[in-house]
Amino acid sequence: MSLFRASKGLKEIYDAVFTLHVADTSLGRQQKSWVTVVDASVGHVITSLNAQNVYELGFSPLGTFIITWQRPGKDDNGDAIKNLKVWRVIESDSPDGDDEHNVVGRFVQKSQTGWNLQYTYDERYCARVVTNEIQLYESGDLKTVWNKLRVEGVTDFAVSPGMNHSIAVFVPERKGLPAAVKVFNVPNFDAPVSQKNFFKGDKVQLTWNNEGTSLIVLAQTEVDRSGKNYYGETTLYLLSANGGFDSRIDLDKEGPIHDVTWSPNSKEFGVVYGYMPAKTTIFNTRAEVTHNFALAPRNTILFSPHGRFVLVAGFGNLAGQMDIYDLEKDYQKVCTIEASNASVCEWSPDGKHILTATTSPRLRVDNGVRIWHVGGGLMYNEEMQELYHVTWRPQSTTTHPLEDPMHPMPTPHASAMAYLGTVKTPSKPAGAYRPPGARGTTTPLAFMREDQGGAAYVSNGSMSLGTGVNGFGKSRRREVPGAEAVLEEAPNVPGAEGDENLSKAAQKNKKKREAKKAKEAADKAAGLTPSGEGVPPVRTSSPSRDPERRDRRGHERNRSRTDSELRPRSQQGRREHSQQRRNGPPRGFGAPHPPNGTHIHTSQATPPAAAPDLTVTSPGGGTPQEKKIRALTKKLRAIDDLKMRRAGGETLEGTQIKKMDTEESVRRELEGLGWAE
Repeated sequence: MSLFRASKGLKEIYDAVFTLHVADTSLGRQQKSWVTVVDASVGHVITSLNAQNVYELGFSPLGTFIITWQRPGKDDNGDAIKNLKVWRVIESDSPDGDDEHNVVGRFVQKSQTGWNLQYTYDERYCARVVTNEIQLYESGDLKTVWNKLRVEGVTDFAVSPGMNHSIAVFVPERKGLPAAVKVFNVPNFDAPVSQKNFFKGDKVQLTWNNEGTSLIVLAQTEVDRSGKNYYGETTLYLLSANGGFDSRIDLDKEGPIHDVTWSPNSKEFGVVYGYMPAKTTIFNTRAEVTHNFALAPRNTILFSPHGRFVLVAGFGNLAGQMDIYDLEKDYQKVCTIEASNASVCEWSPDGKHILTATTSPRLRVDNGVRIWHVGGGLMYNEEMQELYHVTWRPQSTTTHPLEDPMHPMPTPHASAMAYLGTVKTPSKPAGAYRPPGARGTTTPLAFMREDQGGAAYVSNGSMSLGTGVNGFGKSRRREVPGAEAVLEEAPNVPGAEGDENLSKAAQKNKKKREAKKAKEAADKAAGLTPSGEGVPPVRTSSPSRDPERRDRRGHERNRSRTDSELRPRSQQGRREHSQQRRNGPPRGFGAPHPPNGTHIHTSQATPPAAAPDLTVTSPGGGTPQEKKIRALTKKLRAIDDLKMRRAGGETLEGTQIKKMDTEESVRRELEGLGWAE
């Protein structure tokens, strides 16, 4: 697997470059994996490492050692295999005459995250994290622990690349205590020289500047409790290595932090943050804003090796546009490069070219390599069937001193000219799709990006897509499972009085509801009238009424009896007696004679009907006896319905006939409860 390959014959950056080569060779029937180390300047194979199942590779800062991480496993005795190995790149003579390549050290490293050793800039010391401590070794002797930094609960650390030999350690939140980042000087581990405590820190990204004088802490939580971001909440802190300064960096745009990186001069850094379109800001070492770029859909920022140019791009699910700015010319924009589907983006060591590539398995189509000039022109293009990784050969900036990159302009490679000849330039930008009904009208601010003059994104603290400003539908309150519901007050909309803002269907339904309420109120008032005028007489059950009429009323399926009909006679008598005591004696019993000499025969006077009982009970309420009566009467009505169906000629099932046979027992049980028709 070649990490980079280009055609020969142009400039040095287009020469054949090989950094690492991994190959499989067959030795008899046994398949073994080999890691081959190649001298990139001449292509000469330096050595081959007999390492199986290698998943990760890494070099020490000066290239003296190579570290490999293999898949974890166990030996025949059930013990864990030491899968992290440190090899010496240049072989030395073994004192026991062993021809096998020298292995400096072996460790058990189960996690692939943070697997590699961290070296100081001069390779004097290296360190690795274990439970509750950081172990330091002298690079030439990895069998003996040189020193230990004991920190309870430490999960991550970062060795300073500067000359001061500092170590930053991170302790996450636990048992209600805040998270902490502490900076120690090697080998003085008695007390930290700088420390920052904060909440909302489940994990961090520690980034030192090149001089090792300042540290950026990007803290992140696994879950955003406010519900604004699915990927958690991010905060940014800045610490100095000598303890003279520590502060939280205030970002004036709401949203996640997409990227943060130091400038090679170690005096400033850039941050891309906020909901799309994101904001890009340059800060100095005192966390003060020095420049703000225009809002755009971007999520990546990269400084050139010399620190003159800065690249602000949008990769991943964004369009892949790259903006180049010249920092020496007051952040003047140089160009915009279209690099769609790019998964790799790197500056060249000379600071004049940019490498972009599409690799597998990130994307399995359109794999290839492209090299761009800082002025925006395409210099080289090569398409490949499958490309797994590509990178520049590391070289010092002193080897390529910065010159004027615009003069003279390099000549593009033939592959670039051939590719540009196949690219069709659109006659006019297509723009966003608009339905026919919206064409020719002004786009609402809610549907425009913020960098195009639209409304700013407002998060309502809910994961739903419905928002009142930037989304579709009505915004709703965030619902917490298990919490009591909060009644929302109706919004007071000016000018919304009356039915002007209601649709015709809503107005019609509103009128129906009002009419129904008025009718119910009128019926209730008529039922409570004390006089008997205009009140229909109450029908009472009488044994002398027509039996056919009684049967027809009993055969109605949807008719249900009132509570007074289902109540036993003893209870009915008591209730009627109490009702008479409240309302007084009926007319004709001690009532005064009407005026004008009108004489009323007492024997012919019809007493008014008593006011109906308005006691409302729920279907499941009442005494157990009343519940039993309701259940039996319901069963009796079902039996009567089955009898009518059989009389009409319908054939009944066996279970229905058995149900009809229980009529006598049901009636006897009702009579025992004091119920009568």
